[in-house]
Amino acid sequence: MKMEHLVSWMEKVEKEDSNHGEKLLLAAEQVFRDELRNAWQNGGLHTWQATLCCELREDGSKGGDLHYGCDGSDFISFDNKTFRWVTAQPQAVKVKEKWEDDRKWSQRNTIYLETCSEQLQSYLSYSKEVLQHRESPVGKVAHNNVSDKVEILICQAYGFYPKEIQAIWKRAEEDCKYETLHRNVAPNSDGTYYVWLSIEIDPKDRDVFSCHIKHDSLQEPLVLAWKENPDEKMQDLASRRLHVGVILAAVAVFILLASGIIWMKHQRKKSENS
Repeated sequence: MKMEHLVSWMEKVEKEDSNHGEKLLLAAEQVFRDELRNAWQNGGLHTWQATLCCELREDGSKGGDLHYGCDGSDFISFDNKTFRWVTAQPQAVKVKEKWEDDRKWSQRNTIYLETCSEQLQSYLSYSKEVLQHRESPVGKVAHNNVSDKVEILICQAYGFYPKEIQAIWKRAEEDCKYETLHRNVAPNSDGTYYVWLSIEIDPKDRDVFSCHIKHDSLQEPLVLAWKENPDEKMQDLASRRLHVGVILAAVAVFILLASGIIWMKHQRKKSENS
């Protein structure tokens, strides 16, 4: 029943943190257990999700949000302007009534939203070194032949930090905004991220396509294009030679078989005449 740190620098914060957020979550969990037993009389398995959000914007303004979900859907949220709870489904009405009747509970939520930005500021002072860390993306382009007229080019960028990145395929100088298929940015086990994007092209136009990647760690965009690997070229040449060899061998076998059949027919006719 304790918070678990997902980043190492949060251990430095633990000694100074009053754990107010932890108490808030545990209190909400207790209300959830008590009230939702009445809301769902049929029992069963249910999932409770809580989001406590603080915002500290560049212009100095602040914001916050308390939002709860149940079974993957919106359930109830706190309006920090009216200091009232807003329900998103009928089962949340009983919870709303319970929470609004408990003045201390509503007061704790209000205080949290007013002070959490200060708490966030203290977190940023500890995480400054981590947040300013930059790792440049490493990229490459792969391809996949679909048919003689369709080929897929795949641009891969990996090992970058922070997560924010811009990547797009270009035909010459023209952005292929709608033709580009993006895969969501995903985390690596070492804390960096990777992403890939693909595009369908005519193999004849392969040389005019390039992948452009922009990231905070780069002074200028990283431009990638398909380059044929010499090893792959040799393998492809060897494969073609093998393919031609198999065909020639098959033709030779066919000729031998045909010659054998003709010779046998000739011998049979010769024996019949004699």
